[in-house]
Amino acid sequence: MESQPPRIRVAISGGGLAGASLIQALLKHPQLDAHIFESAPMFKEAGMAIGVTRNALTALDLLGSAAVKALENAGAVPMRGVRFLLAQGDKPGTVLDEVDYDSSGNKRLTSIVHRADFLRELLSSVPQDRMHPSKKLSNITTDADSDEVTMHFTDGTVHKADILIGADGIHSTVRKFILGEDDPASAPRNTGVWTAMTLQPYAQARANIGTEAVDLDSPFEHSWIGKGSFVMHNLLSKGQLVQFVIAARDRTEGKADEWHRLVSSDEIKSAVQGWPDHLVKAIDALLCAQPTQPAMYLWDHAPACRYVSGPVCIMGDAAHATTPWQGSGGGMSLEDSMILSSLLGEVKTAAEAKVALGVYDQVRRARTQRIVQSSRETGEILLGGDAVDAYLREPGSFLHRWEFILDLDVERHRDDALRELHAALNEAHQTS
Repeated sequence: MESQPPRIRVAISGGGLAGASLIQALLKHPQLDAHIFESAPMFKEAGMAIGVTRNALTALDLLGSAAVKALENAGAVPMRGVRFLLAQGDKPGTVLDEVDYDSSGNKRLTSIVHRADFLRELLSSVPQDRMHPSKKLSNITTDADSDEVTMHFTDGTVHKADILIGADGIHSTVRKFILGEDDPASAPRNTGVWTAMTLQPYAQARANIGTEAVDLDSPFEHSWIGKGSFVMHNLLSKGQLVQFVIAARDRTEGKADEWHRLVSSDEIKSAVQGWPDHLVKAIDALLCAQPTQPAMYLWDHAPACRYVSGPVCIMGDAAHATTPWQGSGGGMSLEDSMILSSLLGEVKTAAEAKVALGVYDQVRRARTQRIVQSSRETGEILLGGDAVDAYLREPGSFLHRWEFILDLDVERHRDDALRELHAALNEAHQTS
């Protein structure tokens, strides 16, 4: 009887949404021995809720029923529509653009979910012996002869694998290994925009924002565009919570390397000066009850020249950290997981897995980097840039900026990647 090849050892560094969605998808492939390592003592997420847009919802479908169920169990709220409105200028309240899919339609738009809840559900089916918390990666080495990867952790332990996938976020150690410490793209860049948010009970949010704007029976995401400032609100947690977010250009003498700051209530009020009265009152009630609010700066990555080096690759925020203006950071991670799991599900040896990583880089890098750049540009518009006037002259044109993201044929994207893999494997076998 022909002996079976050894299982392919897959290590995932980073226990956020990218890594969690990937390991869940890899578990169904018996030839893969996948483990996930997280630097923190617990697998957990923090920060804003995320939108899982139509393309990402299809990626979840292709990842499998467990991933779809995780989103549902996490309390995701499908949005009926999105609406962009002007908060300042000659006609505050003017709708710049909107889309409305009623509940009888079959076209999905976006679902809003809390990061922490989604992560919990994604990891709920992952065996404990595959999850390794308190494993902060300090260094990576590879064996020139075998291509084996060794992960070195700050606690002095090591782990060996055939391939390493860096899902270790915007501060990625794996990204620095692939690009080199001296590559300017190895470190993130500050956009100079801060954001603060609050999660409020549904009833309280309705009382402050308005019953028409916050309505679980007709859930819309509303975005208000000011001059150098922006406000957005949507629903999550099965409608029990409303997320209320403000963003603004930094007017302080902040340092370029700062990640967090405190924003005073006076600064928040100044950012929305001249806005419609009902919004000013809502912001005062929801974000200005305390003298200061914790805020974080928005960062992203410059384009990397590659996502792969030999048996090591990056995905999610480690590969293409983006600003949130087009709601695509989480969606790109889910697309990455779908492509990587589809490719790795086809391979039988460590050498073939390395080929699969090269195909992943080939099919994913251009799309994800285009989204990062588009999000940056969209942020300039949503903060009241000059382009707003151009979109006002062409009603219904602003949402075209999202079409290349949402209308991707995700199944074809996967099939194209698989065809590239099979062609690359055939070529490798013929030359070996």
